[in-house]
Amino acid sequence: MTKNTFFRKKVTLNAGGRLIDLSSPKVMGIINITPDSFFADSRKPGVDEALKQAEKMLTDGATFLDVGAYSSRPGAVDISTQEETDRLLPVVEAIAAQFPEAIMSIDTFRAKVAEAAVKGGAHIINDISGGMLDGDMFATVARLQVPYILMHMKGTPQTMNQLTEYDDVFREVFDYFLSKYSELKRLGVHDVILDPGFGFAKKAEHSYELMSRMNEFNMLGLPVLTGISRKRMIYGLLGNTAEEALNGTTALNTIALTKGTNILRVHDVKEAVEAVKIWEACQI
Repeated sequence: MTKNTFFRKKVTLNAGGRLIDLSSPKVMGIINITPDSFFADSRKPGVDEALKQAEKMLTDGATFLDVGAYSSRPGAVDISTQEETDRLLPVVEAIAAQFPEAIMSIDTFRAKVAEAAVKGGAHIINDISGGMLDGDMFATVARLQVPYILMHMKGTPQTMNQLTEYDDVFREVFDYFLSKYSELKRLGVHDVILDPGFGFAKKAEHSYELMSRMNEFNMLGLPVLTGISRKRMIYGLLGNTAEEALNGTTALNTIALTKGTNILRVHDVKEAVEAVKIWEACQI
């Protein structure tokens, strides 16, 4: 149970037979095997580049590596399942071979890609669509018995910017989590992590409202992931760029920690690990 909430949360995660204690917040490093992700420095399209980034992130203190081969930035070009798999698998297999201690999360909304990656050495499925873009995803996760990151989004990366109207964004996301988790639990999925989907089919004001109420997601009793690293909600507010948004990212990650987040998904692992250490030092 985290010290800043009175709700009893599940704070352990079984990933690849290893029990991860999330009562102390953990950091997830982003490795994009894509040519067009919104933050240029995160693009590591080759195996060698991805391995170097994985080594740096693990050295800097990452518990998880989140590897993705499909850009989900707004308006991103759609690619085929085969192209996504061809990009992803060599990197997954290389990281699994060179860094067997690494716990790999796979950023995909396609069940076939997810299954191939798990067979290649990955441990967690991170699905931006909450199973909505592939009807086989939930059953696949249940069969593979891997942890699942359940994110809120509407539409697709190509259409989500046109789907940003809400009567009550927190209530809609909360109810979405309730419904989806009920379905996952019925199928026998044991480890579910919630991700509010900052910036996905949401205006900046929606994302900040969700951040202000993040602690209320603890009522669902599940670990929560925060993924706001260098996003438009930060650099749009500050009037700078994704490349200049590290300071804002650290500030917002620290706020997320005070709200009970268990995993910070970031481009900059060292800075996020330092934020966690400082935040934990204040929990007396």
